[in-house]
Amino acid sequence: MRPEAEGAVPADDQAVTSDPDTGDDSPAETGEAGEAKKKQGSFWKELPILIIVAVVLALVIKAFAVQAFYIPSGSMQNTLQVGDRVLVNKLVYHTRDIARGDIVVFNGLDSWDPETQVSEPGNPLAKAMRAIGTAFGVAPNEKDYIKRVIGIPGDHVKCCDAKSRVTVNGVPLDETAYLYTDPVTNEQNKPSNDHFDVKVKAGQLWVMGDHRELSYDSRSHRGDPGGGTIPVDRVIGRAFVIVWPLNRLDWLSIPGTFEQPALKAAAATTPAAPAALGVAVTLPLAYLLRRRNRGQQSQAP
Repeated sequence: MRPEAEGAVPADDQAVTSDPDTGDDSPAETGEAGEAKKKQGSFWKELPILIIVAVVLALVIKAFAVQAFYIPSGSMQNTLQVGDRVLVNKLVYHTRDIARGDIVVFNGLDSWDPETQVSEPGNPLAKAMRAIGTAFGVAPNEKDYIKRVIGIPGDHVKCCDAKSRVTVNGVPLDETAYLYTDPVTNEQNKPSNDHFDVKVKAGQLWVMGDHRELSYDSRSHRGDPGGGTIPVDRVIGRAFVIVWPLNRLDWLSIPGTFEQPALKAAAATTPAAPAALGVAVTLPLAYLLRRRNRGQQSQAP
């Protein structure tokens, strides 16, 4: 019985072939060397396909799930530094509402002027590279902003109280955990140098940067049609992690001040007020209609 598979050439033997150009006989490459050469050739043939598939998958993920963004300014210091790259969850607001304390990326096209002026590339190649870099979050995009949500629809946001704090629905915020602190003087920004008193309308958000003395945020746009607020439908997603540089890898969680029971209680009572008013009006009307129907039934022959 033959020990080898049908048609296989033993590793110890060498098949002899003739070179069509010279007529010389030479041993054909077989065994591990031949297989390695075939695999290498196959890899280089498949590499362009793999690159195309990877790019398509990245663009699909960017469009629907997670997108990287480049931080071009210091308006969110010390939370975010210039040059940081963050990942933005674009699905989270399909499962929950935007919350106070969230760091959101939103499109400010036609509503806010750019915070940073980015020079336009001069040649087609540079423009293409810039577009690719913006798509993958390694180049700045002057139309997108990143800020912290302070007020959600229905909130009354005011600055400042007797202790110079921003209040939301009368509840003061302790913002010392994230407001910018000067590394030289060790002095922290005030919650705001500008005084404001705003009622956030339905479908809008009041947003502010953590570097209050530098951030060009809702306070600076109070003369705009939205009174400084931004449309909820312009929010791209929630920034949830810093991914670059590696020494700054960190989660972007909601600060504890936004978890205050008093603030949550105020939020719970705000949307319930119209419902409570409706119940208060409806119940007496229902009672009177019921009595009327009973009276009509008793008078019937």
